Amino acid sequence: MKFTKFPLVVAAASLTFVAACDTSGPNQLQNTRQGAAIGAGAGALLGVLANSGGSVEDRQRGAAIGAALGGGVGAGVGNSLDKQAEELRRALRSDVGVSNNGNNLVVVLSQDLLFATNSTQVSGTSQRELQTVANSLNQYPDTTVNVIGHTDNVGEASFNQGLSERRAQAVASILLNGGVSSSRIRSIGAGENNPIASNLNDAGRQMNRRVEIVITPN
Repeated sequence: MKFTKFPLVVAAASLTFVAACDTSGPNQLQNTRQGAAIGAGAGALLGVLANSGGSVEDRQRGAAIGAALGGGVGAGVGNSLDKQAEELRRALRSDVGVSNNGNNLVVVLSQDLLFATNSTQVSGTSQRELQTVANSLNQYPDTTVNVIGHTDNVGEASFNQGLSERRAQAVASILLNGGVSSSRIRSIGAGENNPIASNLNDAGRQMNRRVEIVITPN
């Protein structure tokens, strides 16, 4: 029976993926490791497919090259998300949430911080925070930005839907005025449909009244 090294490449890639997904290390490096692992796995597979008609050595070489190139690209995307998230956390107020799930960044601003009751006029304080977000988006231009408005369930659902749309548009307009390209930004009104807390008490309703800026690498 002839022994080949090709299965070792697949095994090594699998071990790399498992090690990279281990979250026991520093949080700021987690997404970089995950991006590298995913990129390496995809690159290795593409390398094999590209050389499917060749010899075992050709497929093995293609997998190794693809893994190296894909891993570098994936690590770059993950590192960029980590870096941008950390910069935003330092620059924004403590009551502005910044979360990084490895696929995108989500900046969350309470509508009570952004707007007066039933208003779509962004407060001066929030305009400064949004300008900080716009500056960050301009520094990391290879992303798509969804601005999503949310409400609680007090009042008519149709009114809440329209209010969420207008508030999302108001936030998106400030990002546009901050120099972010219109081709990158989409405003969306979710109304009362995606609560993150109970609408049965004041604290929950306050959490549900929010605007999310979702930043996704292209």
